[in-house]
Amino acid sequence: MSAQPDPGRQVALSVNNIEVIYDHVILVLRGVSLEVPEGGIVALLGANGAGKTTTLKAISNLLHAERGEVTKGAIEFRGQRVDRLTPNDLVRRGVCQVMEGRHCFAHLTVEENLLTGAFTRKGSRADIAQALDKVYHYFPRLKERRASLAGYTSGGEQQMTALGRALMAQPAMILLDEPSMGLAPQIVEEIFEIVGDLNAREGVSFLLAEQNTMVALRYANYGYILENGRVVMDGQASELANNEDVKEFYLGLSTAGRRSFRDVKHYRRRKRWLA
Repeated sequence: MSAQPDPGRQVALSVNNIEVIYDHVILVLRGVSLEVPEGGIVALLGANGAGKTTTLKAISNLLHAERGEVTKGAIEFRGQRVDRLTPNDLVRRGVCQVMEGRHCFAHLTVEENLLTGAFTRKGSRADIAQALDKVYHYFPRLKERRASLAGYTSGGEQQMTALGRALMAQPAMILLDEPSMGLAPQIVEEIFEIVGDLNAREGVSFLLAEQNTMVALRYANYGYILENGRVVMDGQASELANNEDVKEFYLGLSTAGRRSFRDVKHYRRRKRWLA
């Protein structure tokens, strides 16, 4: 592994050499290690099936619902081991996951969806109302749609609802899974701008799993690339964004210009960065 995400910052999340197995047989993650500093944005990159979602679910302790478990390694948040906690306890510690696919309660209004995010809080009604106002500050579109049934809102609005619901829990860290999936480029930019604002103004740390490599690296400070359940490359976001291997592998681009899909598949088999 190369340099740490930010030697000058305290580590918020530390994933140490974890192994994940499904159904006691299927090995999905092998020796995955990563760090997220306090107040940082770290991108977890890789193709579909690389292990990004499994990594997030291992951190948020949602694997057991899918007959998966962390069989080796450890996960620590702010210096304390958390991989044996319940998902609810982890949320109370300040770690929330926004699931892939914009999971909302379709039969509830947007505002009712947001309020479900405060169920782990012990604050007063005034505290919850203040948190709701903060969500509407960052997501003005949700304020306009607060009385609408979530199931009848757009994909972008549902993604905002899911992110706003996580924000209602007053998280120190949000695990964000494929926020750009199925959204128009303009909406993707809007979502990532909000992520950047939440990070800069509220100090929320983010670990975001993304296939949209270039957008993710534009907003992240640091990135890890997964392939077949292993970290194969990591580094500062700016360095990864300008790395020829990353460009060629993900975008079919090289210094010679666009490569054909056949060439990209050949490149992928060569795995030059593992040599």
